[in-house]
Amino acid sequence: MDSADHVAEIRSLSGPGRRVVFVSGNFNIIHPGHLRLLRFASECGDFLVVGVNPDLHHATTVPLPMRVESVKAISFVSYAFPLNERPDAFIMRLQPSIVVKGKEFEGRDNPEQAAVDGYGGKLLFGSGEVRFSSMDLLQRELQEMNLSTIRKPTEFAERHHFDFDDLIRIVQRYNGMRVVVVGDLIVDEYINCDPLGMSHEDPTIVVTPIREDRFIGGAAIVAAHARGLGATVSYFGVAAQDDAGRFAAEALERYSVDAHLIGDESRPTTLKQRYRASGKTLLRVSRLRQHDISRELSDSLLEQICAAVDKADMLIFSDFNYGCLPQPLVDRLIEYCNAKKLMMAADSQASSQLADVSRFKGMRLLTPTEYEARLAVRDNNSGLVVLAEALRRRSEAHHILITLGAEGLLIHTPGPVENEPQTDQLPAFNSVPQDASGAGDSLLACASMALTVGADVWQAAYLGSVAAACQVSRVGNSPLTADELNTELRL
Repeated sequence: MDSADHVAEIRSLSGPGRRVVFVSGNFNIIHPGHLRLLRFASECGDFLVVGVNPDLHHATTVPLPMRVESVKAISFVSYAFPLNERPDAFIMRLQPSIVVKGKEFEGRDNPEQAAVDGYGGKLLFGSGEVRFSSMDLLQRELQEMNLSTIRKPTEFAERHHFDFDDLIRIVQRYNGMRVVVVGDLIVDEYINCDPLGMSHEDPTIVVTPIREDRFIGGAAIVAAHARGLGATVSYFGVAAQDDAGRFAAEALERYSVDAHLIGDESRPTTLKQRYRASGKTLLRVSRLRQHDISRELSDSLLEQICAAVDKADMLIFSDFNYGCLPQPLVDRLIEYCNAKKLMMAADSQASSQLADVSRFKGMRLLTPTEYEARLAVRDNNSGLVVLAEALRRRSEAHHILITLGAEGLLIHTPGPVENEPQTDQLPAFNSVPQDASGAGDSLLACASMALTVGADVWQAAYLGSVAAACQVSRVGNSPLTADELNTELRL
């Protein structure tokens, strides 16, 4: 069909009086950023038309028929077709009420503007809401009968030319690695309660505690994950001589992690308490201090870490922004590791606190959430791919894995051609998580270890996603083991 035929079919299908919206693009791999843009566009009118650029167009890597079929499969796309002329030329033929482009094009030269001005249409820029919930995931959870809540997509592995046997061999190479982990120590306490009802005196929910369980968290659990996966691990953090600090030291010893906990009299050991009932968290209480450790403690920590780095294969920064990693310490440690040509990875978490993951310069891998990435580059509007590239450039990182909760994971990495990065996505492997709080820690440990032993970023991201899916299938942060990971890979 030529363009005139497509226009006639669109007008016939859309019917009179309905607002047609038009979007065009390459759509090599449909990732959450595309879904957000297309959902935004669909909500701007009544009939969404998507033109897919031809194979000869700049930066197309997937054959046109496959790209068109992928777009057609999206429920809120009304009509998708191969676009065989310039978008502005087709817009003049169709004359849609609204044309939508990504927010990153705002302020640039847009030929579509002249086209819509010619007949009174509108050109809008948007990348969808920052908060996006996948109705498809919820629908799948309700309709499918799952013997296991973990689903491992095979098409991603096929696309990047690896299989599960390759991943198992990578996990085998974890054994004997030497890993250094640096960052904030946290103790997580789960207080399971029986709900008694509502207070008669005031509108307060009344519960009674029935069981208390403690787990190590923060950078300590990253270290324990690395040890469980087979590495020899040295962990460096800050703790007080209090009950939580003693628990953490005993737990790390039990997990065979070589822990170096520096005492700080100015703060308690960070303790996070979660009050839960019927499988849901009712309240969180954090007992902590967030000021930077002193220069004296920082110097002592640096000296000890550098001694461990001399014998290590990689270093992981696991930062929760509670003061263990002041910027001068980070900068000096990065400089030392660069001189040793040591692989480094980092995560800098932000929930109730602010964070800037880009302060960890030159990492081989960064694993922020979308919120953390937007904080780092101060961008609340751009699409995911633009966001990832901005963070990669700002942080001078090599690979970026942006975690998206129920939407899965966005992988962003330099491409073979300069200024043409590659992007792909993985869905969340576990659609019914029991406790999502430990997903990022297991992802960071497993994916960074994979890169260190020679895996490419696609294999590392897949292994990290499997690790996260296993971790969230249980409540509380217990170290993941190589046996558990391999068992899931063999299923």
